[in-house]
Amino acid sequence: MNKRLIWAFLLLMAVFLLAACSDNDTSNEKDKLKNEQTEQDEKVVIDNNDFVIEYDKAPEHAISLNQHVTEIMLALGLEDSMVGTAYLDDKIYEPLREAYEKVPVLAEQYPSKEQVIEAEADFLYGGWSSAFNEKGIATREELKELGIDSYLQMSSTKVAPTLEDIYTDIRNIAKIFRIEDRGEELITQMNQDIEEITAKLPEVKDPLDVLVFDSGDTEVFTATQNFMNTLVTMAGGNNIFGDIEGNWSTVSKEDAVERQPEMIVVIDYGSTTAEQKIDFLKSDPALSQTPAVQNEKFVTLPLSAASEGVRVAEAVEILAKGFYPDAY
Repeated sequence: MNKRLIWAFLLLMAVFLLAACSDNDTSNEKDKLKNEQTEQDEKVVIDNNDFVIEYDKAPEHAISLNQHVTEIMLALGLEDSMVGTAYLDDKIYEPLREAYEKVPVLAEQYPSKEQVIEAEADFLYGGWSSAFNEKGIATREELKELGIDSYLQMSSTKVAPTLEDIYTDIRNIAKIFRIEDRGEELITQMNQDIEEITAKLPEVKDPLDVLVFDSGDTEVFTATQNFMNTLVTMAGGNNIFGDIEGNWSTVSKEDAVERQPEMIVVIDYGSTTAEQKIDFLKSDPALSQTPAVQNEKFVTLPLSAASEGVRVAEAVEILAKGFYPDAY
């Protein structure tokens, strides 16, 4: 066989090999797209607060109804799947501001049922139970009849929620939107941020006794076993009313004074400013007698950071710096 025939044979073989590789790559790409499409089309079934929802596909016109769940959606990169947000408690979390500004704000509080329908929503994400009742927008049963799926933040509705409960909610939302990898990435980042903050805490034998002051003139409305209790503990404090069952409770001023809080965490939200709340604590005949007020030991925490969302590290850092400033 002469050299020309040999080279022609080798060239022909190379062409066949390239074609085979190309077909194989195309086949692999098709299989990948097919698998991704199958995942998108796969039905997701979630028992959410005893309300079972079958999500046939990832929502495309979602509305978030409270700030902490709005921030979860934005942290998951779902702004392009949102047609509205509502009920901002305070300033949006700064790292999420750019994404937030891409989504229409439908109402200062809850939007009406008509606004939801007009936005062609196919999914509502509520942070508090008040979103899904007749005084709010509509019951979840009514929404289902309208063809609108829903999800209620479970960590915000159970007693004594933990960090893992928040992660369960994040995983559920990621599953509903078929972005489970993003959900795990967010959880990993949150854990890293929390560990970085808590690693700086000093070793404490006797945690600071802490009163969480939400509001109240004649009595004190305070956190008992809600997530604030967890945050205070994570930051090296002891919630003086953490022994009371339930998430929130109204207690007497006398009981608050008797428990001698060394630090007061003031929850900042609504029309009454944190400064006004602190002024009240200083001027009140009973509460002004606590060690915390007499030593002016106050920490202000935004409600959005205190809620069951993505700002756990930020909340712990604010509390820890207030509790143990020398460590930071």
